[in-house]
Amino acid sequence: MDNLFGDLRFGSRRRARGSSYRAAAEYTGRWGWSVAVGSGRTAADGRCGCAAVHCAAPGLHDGVSPVATLDAHAPSVRELWAVDAPVLLPAGRSFDVLDVPAQPGLQALVRLERMGTQLGPVLAPPTGRLLFFVAPGTAARLPELLYRMGWDDAALDLACHGEGSYVAAPPTVLGSLGPTRWLRRPSRETAGCPPEARLLLGTLAYTCHRSRERAPELAG
Repeated sequence: MDNLFGDLRFGSRRRARGSSYRAAAEYTGRWGWSVAVGSGRTAADGRCGCAAVHCAAPGLHDGVSPVATLDAHAPSVRELWAVDAPVLLPAGRSFDVLDVPAQPGLQALVRLERMGTQLGPVLAPPTGRLLFFVAPGTAARLPELLYRMGWDDAALDLACHGEGSYVAAPPTVLGSLGPTRWLRRPSRETAGCPPEARLLLGTLAYTCHRSRERAPELAG
């Protein structure tokens, strides 16, 4: 299963000057996403001062304001990422993001692709989590969706980032933890129309639940 990460592994922290600007231009111009210039610094332990569970842009979203579009010829916009500032994607607009631990997330990814489920983009931050892009509005409906699937009373390490949240996008580096990477890159089909959460949620909930069940066994 390690090979799923491809080049996510060792030594891929170097970035060329201007790579943040090029990435931001791709996200807005090619995929139609809003972007924001991150500010601040990620703590060594990856924690954030906000109240979010498993913040997807730890330490980088304080006081940021979204930029709806980019003009590649505007010097003022280029200057925003002149020093490769963090690139953040505001959730709740084009997508929400399901956030799960990496190992059960990888297991779910394999299961879903074997079943032929159409996935959206998947991010692999260096925090030991995986981020699955799903249709906007999922965060507000997550309790209801879990209830309908019978997972409402289960102890799941599963969160969802929606309106008001930010996601650190490649090539952003989360301090000493390392860079964010795409595990499944956005495409023309998935960027503008990520899947409904219900198509992924059952499998993700199951693998997260099994992972928590097995943790005491492995510890013993």
